[in-house]
Amino acid sequence: MSLKPALFLDRDGTLIVDTDFVRGPEAVVPLPGAAEAVARANAAGWYAVVITNQSGIARGILTEDDYQAVAREVERQFAARGARLDLQLHCPHFPAISGPCECRKPGLKLYRQAVAQLGIDPLQSWFIGDRLRDLVPARALGGRGLHVLTGTRTDDTPITEAGFEQVADLPAAVARALKAR
Repeated sequence: MSLKPALFLDRDGTLIVDTDFVRGPEAVVPLPGAAEAVARANAAGWYAVVITNQSGIARGILTEDDYQAVAREVERQFAARGARLDLQLHCPHFPAISGPCECRKPGLKLYRQAVAQLGIDPLQSWFIGDRLRDLVPARALGGRGLHVLTGTRTDDTPITEAGFEQVADLPAAVARALKAR
């Protein structure tokens, strides 16, 4: 089996509008062009993998069932626009409440799980998100990171100073990744 490249995508602020904690399906609003960008990557033979921190579960702001309902709605809305999300993985922890874990980004556990489960070549893959923690795993796994400017928060460390390229949005990120291949 030959390994395929993947887009490792953050969810809130990258695929959908970040409303702080997306508590239910009614709050799912895809960012402009995001689904179509994922569809272009799918057509080029790339996996689309969502890796998201969902600390609201540990904090009691939402439940695991709430998260699953939102994940299904994201998948439904993207599929309606011709895009396939091959895998959605999440970390439900918050270190101040549940202690440290290996699955909270920038931890690598969920990325490694996706690589093993789908047969992904991390060296050909792109890690795309609106926060530094979405991009850092690219360095550890040998891929490339792209920062999208569609999120609502900023990190303490400027992402460009960390050496990551910035693009306007997911359509620009996918165009950049596909062009580099």
